[in-house]
Formats: sequence, C-alpha cells, structure tokens
Amino acid sequence: MTPQEKARALRPLIERAAASLSDADALDGVELFKSWYSGIAYVTDERVQHNGKLYRCVQSHTSQADWEPDRTPALWTEVARPGEIPVWKQPTGAQDAYGKGDKVHYPDADGPVYESITDGNVWEPGVYGWEVVT
Repeated sequence: MTPQEKARALRPLIERAAASLSDADALDGVELFKSWYSGIAYVTDERVQHNGKLYRCVQSHTSQADWEPDRTPALWTEVARPGEIPVWKQPTGAQDAYGKGDKVHYPDADGPVYESITDGNVWEPGVYGWEVVT
C-alpha cells in the first residue's frame, strides 16, 4: 500500500476521531474536518471546515449552493475558542440568539464588551438586554 493509499484509508478514522474533539482542540486541527459541500445532509452539532474556518451546524438540513456556512447563520455558526469574545452579529432567529451571560464586542473587535442580561437576546447592544462590562 502506498503512503497515499494508506492516508486515504485512514481518513475516515481521522474524521470519526475529530468529531469527539473539544472545540478548542478542533480549532487547532480544522483540517481534520470534512469540507462543506452543497448537496450533503448535515445534522445539528456536526462541524465542518469552510474557507479555513470551523463551523457547527445549528439546524439539520441538506445543503444548497447558496447556503454556505459563512452566509447562513440560521444553519451554521462559526466555532470560537472557549473564552474568546466575538464581535456582535445580528441574530437571525432563536437558533442563534444570545443567551444570558454571553459576551460580545460592539460595534467592532476594539469596542467595549457587552454581556447579555437576558436569554433569547436578538437586540443590538445599547438597545435592550445588554450591560457594558468593560
């Protein structure tokens, strides 16, 4: 068996092992995850790589060409490092609404940190449901 054939044979084992990694470890090995493709049935919590980033499926679906992870927050969320504070993004519904205690930077990565004081928070910081914490 050539090294390439061995690598192809091991790939399914690697992908199964990668599925059990914590988000922090998974982010150190994004390449271990299958790439996103159109026409594939994805299940909730499945992780895929797309454009060098790791995404988690938030709603089971069969993908379509215009449903790429970076363009459909109703279906995908980017996996962030635990403890990393992301920049606020407008939620599209209950599946990606912020929970009580979630923290975000707003309006950009250099902006202050806001903490959600309510579950199901879809409001922009400064409008409702947020407190400045730094």
